[in-house]
Amino acid sequence: MIDVQNGFADSAWGQRNNPDAERNVALLIAAWRRDGRPVRHVHHASRSPAGHFCMGTTGHQPMPEAMPFSGEPVHVKDVNSAFIGTTLEQDLRADGVDTLIVVGLTTNHCVSTTVRMAGNLGFTTFVVEDATATFDRRGLDGAMRTAAEVHAAALSDLSDEFAIVASTETVLAFLGSGPINLH
Repeated sequence: MIDVQNGFADSAWGQRNNPDAERNVALLIAAWRRDGRPVRHVHHASRSPAGHFCMGTTGHQPMPEAMPFSGEPVHVKDVNSAFIGTTLEQDLRADGVDTLIVVGLTTNHCVSTTVRMAGNLGFTTFVVEDATATFDRRGLDGAMRTAAEVHAAALSDLSDEFAIVASTETVLAFLGSGPINLH
């Protein structure tokens, strides 16, 4: 679970897609916990005291749908990748984890960077398209791209090379049928 934190509720980010992303995150976490599967949280900590995710502020706190339970690891990062500056990779390998289901914010930044690294590190990686979201973003040509366009482009760039893109419904349907293989 990548950066599902209150700092993203700030209106300064602009328009967002996937208004149900947090609900889907909550559904997936509940299913994982019910089945005794490991849940790992990644929280962003702003380097700047003026950042949206400054430690000790409301913005750094997880959203209610993504509140860690006691004993669930929380990896704190200050860059886009959950693998840099944390023990995430070592902890996953020590626990024998080889498959990741990634959800969170934002699709084109920390989710994408983490998913790319996970794929490069050899993890079988899934990204849940409707449990991730992003914001409108201005392109290099000056044109504003909608959050839906940015999201679709980011997922398209990840698909098949770094991860398998799936929906919450598809992932939930496969839980209980043993190891997840959506190929």
